[in-house]
Amino acid sequence: MREIVHATSVSVAGRGLLIRGASGRGKSGLALEMMVRGATLIADDRTIVTRTRDLLHLSVPSALRGMIEARRIGLLHADCVDDVPLAAVLDLDVAETHRLPPNRTTRMLGVEVPLLHNSASEYFAAGLIHYLTAGRRD
Repeated sequence: MREIVHATSVSVAGRGLLIRGASGRGKSGLALEMMVRGATLIADDRTIVTRTRDLLHLSVPSALRGMIEARRIGLLHADCVDDVPLAAVLDLDVAETHRLPPNRTTRMLGVEVPLLHNSASEYFAAGLIHYLTAGRRD
């Protein structure tokens, strides 16, 4: 089972983050910020989500491989990885209102996945990198 979603995705320590949100919300910008902090691009603008048993994997449509949009700069070359296990979904359309958010999930292709909400914090990209590297303490 597979689906192409309007989302950008990055990998940190072999764990994928799917960044979704309306057009212009900042998906590519956040991915770029994470990339300069060590993340690797999976896909920009559209991401393929594939279910194998109870696992979801992220990959890039071939036409978009190795590029990311930087608004008002242009399309940039980027190293990319493929077939990365999905660790979490970030929804940029919903603002996080809790200092210590509750555990949330969303369902994709019938699989429950951790769900994060948007933060206006200047260290949001750094926090996401660390979340993907070390996990969350509950």
